[in-house]
Amino acid sequence: MQMLERMFQAEMAFMESEPKDICILANAFHPNVVVHEPTSLPYAGDWIGLEGIAGLMQKMSREFSNVSVEDLNYAGSPAKLYVACTLHLTARATGMSITQPFSQILRFENGLLIEGTPFYFDTTEIDAILKQRP
Repeated sequence: MQMLERMFQAEMAFMESEPKDICILANAFHPNVVVHEPTSLPYAGDWIGLEGIAGLMQKMSREFSNVSVEDLNYAGSPAKLYVACTLHLTARATGMSITQPFSQILRFENGLLIEGTPFYFDTTEIDAILKQRP
């Protein structure tokens, strides 16, 4: 689906930009976007607006040296997508990696992400790789 591709492209382009250019995110994210991250993770909370999304992406980049997905599947409508995949994470501080199921509900307005709610399979496992030493 074009909305997902545009979202992933905007995220990658933003992370590769120096200095970080928030305007890149406007190609895929609504100005009033909110992403709800679980309270059990170090990047917990509601990340609001393009500045919030930029902050979330930078925080996750500090925590993880690798974030990748495979077996991406989605269903829904242009207004709401249900996404499922296999998530691979490598903690920057420990070098430890995990693989687990991941899903999220994404809401769109005028083709732009306005709300994202991720569901991690095991946030305790994610937190553990961020804190343990190899």
